[in-house]
Amino acid sequence: MGACLGVCSLLSCVSCLCGSAPCLLCGCCPSTKNSTISRLLFTFFLFLGTLVSIIMIIPGVEKELHKLPGFCRGSDSVLGVQANVDCSGFLGHKAVYRMGFATAAFFFLFAVLMVCVRSSKDPRAAIQNGFWFFKFLLLVGLTVGAFYIPDGSFTTVWFYFGVVGSFLFILIQLILLIDFAHSWNKLWLHYAEESNAKGWYAALCTVTFIFYAASIAAIALLYVYYTKPQGCTEGKVLISINLILCLIVSAISILPKIQEAQPHSGLLQASLITLYTIFITWSALANVPTQECNPTLLLRNSTGSAAAPQMLTTWWDAPSIVGLVVFILCTLFISIRSSDHTQVNKLMLTEESGAGAGTEATAESGVHRAYDNEQEGVTYSYSFFHLCLLLAALYIMMTLTNWYRPDDSLQVLHSPWTAVWVKISSSWAGLLLYLWTLVAPLVLTERDFS
Repeated sequence: MGACLGVCSLLSCVSCLCGSAPCLLCGCCPSTKNSTISRLLFTFFLFLGTLVSIIMIIPGVEKELHKLPGFCRGSDSVLGVQANVDCSGFLGHKAVYRMGFATAAFFFLFAVLMVCVRSSKDPRAAIQNGFWFFKFLLLVGLTVGAFYIPDGSFTTVWFYFGVVGSFLFILIQLILLIDFAHSWNKLWLHYAEESNAKGWYAALCTVTFIFYAASIAAIALLYVYYTKPQGCTEGKVLISINLILCLIVSAISILPKIQEAQPHSGLLQASLITLYTIFITWSALANVPTQECNPTLLLRNSTGSAAAPQMLTTWWDAPSIVGLVVFILCTLFISIRSSDHTQVNKLMLTEESGAGAGTEATAESGVHRAYDNEQEGVTYSYSFFHLCLLLAALYIMMTLTNWYRPDDSLQVLHSPWTAVWVKISSSWAGLLLYLWTLVAPLVLTERDFS
């Protein structure tokens, strides 16, 4: 009897994997919108691909794989059977590119498939919100197929796809950051006005001071470590330009005209944008291909071993680690939150936070712990969501490889000026975007920016 019950339980789990998202919630989970669960599960697939990429690029993994008998070519045989698998082909820079290609292809397929889905009544919505086991098999199949792509020009061409996708994802990060800063400032000001307590104002001032202090300290460190009294002109110019631009947008954010048009605008948003801009500047300088002007420059071959004994033995530099953390936060932000601002929702193709609230009665009844909140209309653009995850996959691919590009032999990696200028250009575009959010109400007086 116990075995029969176990089989039935297993079959029910399998049916949930092949069915819709609500089945995947356990009994202890709170009631949740179907749209949120689907976004989180797709994000989990992205994180899973990221984890595999991290394992592939860690130095020393190939050496450990050779210790497994019968696994890699050259390892000990098992029962007289000698393995004929070249493990170097599954590791390093090229492996991360192929994993990035498979993940990007996975989300591109769904972005095309989900074009113009208006509600959960569309048959394609069932594919978006269910069949997770088959989606996992599809991702595995794309990953396996990606490793059969011949080297040739694939790595070089895919590098430029990664550059463009990463540039666009950095802009998405900046949009989310601006929205988060506006919501943060608005919320704390609301608390301060409701409670008539000066503590909230003090907290705003303290956080703003911390952000600006961190930015000033970071700028000083950039001048110390990435410039020299003689030479390194590019680094000096780029740091100085971004410093001046950050000062300009900070000053504009507190102008009387701006404050009148946007009462919730202030230095908190400007300080957070300044800190992120300095981070992008640091990340760009970490890709300067001149050793004298870039103490963190790494020269490595495509399998992760050091190309020269005098170089550093670590693979990821500090900007890449911070970039990985920012990537995780932004993708989770995209998955679980809709903006409080109508303009951001229009830009990100999502509905306001209250969308689908009419179906919460179903959730409260206890019959379903995940309820369909998209019968009257989707709460986010399926295609645009998958496009964001596609760009995130390209961004994490470039981050894990430090934006390095292989040479003609596809063996040695080097840091190109392309990465420097793409990152710097994205920082300028982000500052211009933030500046536009400040002056837009003054320029387009007929539109509602409340």
